[in-house]
Amino acid sequence: MDASSSVSSLRSAPAVAGARQLLADYFELTKPKVQTLLLFTTITTMEIAGSPPVSKIALTCLGGYLSAGGAGAVNHYYDRDIDAQMRRTATRPIPAGRISPRAALIFGFVLCALSFAVLSLTVNMLAALLALSGFVGYVGVYTVWLKRRTAQNIVIGGAAGAVPPLVGWAATRGSVSWTAVYLFAIVFYWTPPHFWSLSLLMKDEYAKVGVPMMPVVRGERETRRQILLYTLLLYAVSQLPFCAGKFGAAYLVGSILLGLAFIGGAFLLNRRADRRTALRLYLFSLAYLALLFGTMVADVKL
Repeated sequence: MDASSSVSSLRSAPAVAGARQLLADYFELTKPKVQTLLLFTTITTMEIAGSPPVSKIALTCLGGYLSAGGAGAVNHYYDRDIDAQMRRTATRPIPAGRISPRAALIFGFVLCALSFAVLSLTVNMLAALLALSGFVGYVGVYTVWLKRRTAQNIVIGGAAGAVPPLVGWAATRGSVSWTAVYLFAIVFYWTPPHFWSLSLLMKDEYAKVGVPMMPVVRGERETRRQILLYTLLLYAVSQLPFCAGKFGAAYLVGSILLGLAFIGGAFLLNRRADRRTALRLYLFSLAYLALLFGTMVADVKL
């Protein structure tokens, strides 16, 4: 390699690294970690609804990811002021100065438009409209309206995160049935104990930026009590599909065991005011939802 080639390589290396960082930052705006469970509930719901072809599952997941990712990008834009003050979020692309707020906002709405186009043109209009409702719910209802105003933000706004099962069912059947509504309700009632377990670990940061999460406004003791109450409600709701005759014995056994484990963890958290117990319940809640939806698929396929 001659001297000119070496100089050219050295000059191109920072450009390549910068391009990779930029792509990584835009990818981060879509909140990929959050999306994993959303996509899982979409795929499992589609399998429950009728085992559609892989191509339809892929297109539905693509449309769902674009919609939720767009909502995540707009959330990054709107919350950039408080993100800059919180240690957990200060290194995000916008507060760190790697992506401009305007670019993130445009990116979010472009993803939303692409989602609607993909779902309406390749899946069906109902799935596209439901995905759009999830975008509007997360951005307009949760992020802009509720998050900074009420401790019930995650309860009401959490409906946006429960939309994927509706999208998956509509993509497969072209309609929404009571089974899809039951699955929506399960995710809806799962969200408060899941998120409040995490919020107990971040209480001080939320208090610092004035976000009225449950532990900040009502205190940790009341938050732990609310977690237990919502876990009991979740258990009751999770039995509705079986009671309605939509699932069989395999689901009944799985939902009972998982539900009792969740209730046990919530009861323990209600007795122990420590971070380790809160973290364990938060992590278990992730496994709970994945295993419950996996049990539904197993029940249908057996």
